[in-house]
Amino acid sequence: MGIWQGRSRRKRTGGRLRPIRKKRRFEIARELQHATIGAGTVKKYRVRGANRKLRILTTQTINVFDPATKKMQPAKVITVRENPANPNYVQRNIITKGAILETDLGLVRVRSRPGQDGVLNGVRLPAAPTPPAA
Repeated sequence: MGIWQGRSRRKRTGGRLRPIRKKRRFEIARELQHATIGAGTVKKYRVRGANRKLRILTTQTINVFDPATKKMQPAKVITVRENPANPNYVQRNIITKGAILETDLGLVRVRSRPGQDGVLNGVRLPAAPTPPAA
């Protein structure tokens, strides 16, 4: 069954909204395919206007921007530590924009959209200060 992204048939008040036309093909969304950790796989697909988008299916590396040195460098992804989109994504190692990944350079927040950009970019987070020993 497809995912429909058209207008709802109900008003905000809950009343029925009588549609003036039927569903259209351009209102159908694609099935969900999440980016996960693994061997690098990218899928191309056609979008409206015969344009192309790239979707990351699996990846092992991320381009990390370090605000302290103002440089980009690749890093190996170890695991997903936190994902505000869905807590279940952490257990399944699913990467979305805003997810916090553990890499060999430290913690990184994902700033690109892996399902649409075809590349995984992130910003290195500052190390948490250690509490003083009492």
